[in-house]
Amino acid sequence: MKKSYSVIRFIVVLMMVAAFLACASTPKQSSTGEYIDDSVITTKVKTLLAEDNFLKSFKISVETYKGTVQLSGTVASQNAVDQAGQIARGVEGVKSVRNDLIVK
Repeated sequence: MKKSYSVIRFIVVLMMVAAFLACASTPKQSSTGEYIDDSVITTKVKTLLAEDNFLKSFKISVETYKGTVQLSGTVASQNAVDQAGQIARGVEGVKSVRNDLIVK
């Protein structure tokens, strides 16, 4: 009986360690919390870009990975590039902005 409790405890501890490691981030993979944070940041940036009268007519893609926002797409002027970058930087949780917008 005592032996079976030890085995059960060991299995429970092993499962807890596995669950903890599954949620931890690695250099190439976000943790669950980071993924959710990145999704919130992406949504906020997209919403602000869509609400901006100057930028809403351009198709700007937004992706976020570990707090770094990447903007891509085409815009009509350097002013639009600068304004989109400034909007993205102003969102809470953004660590950096990679502005890959192209002026056409």
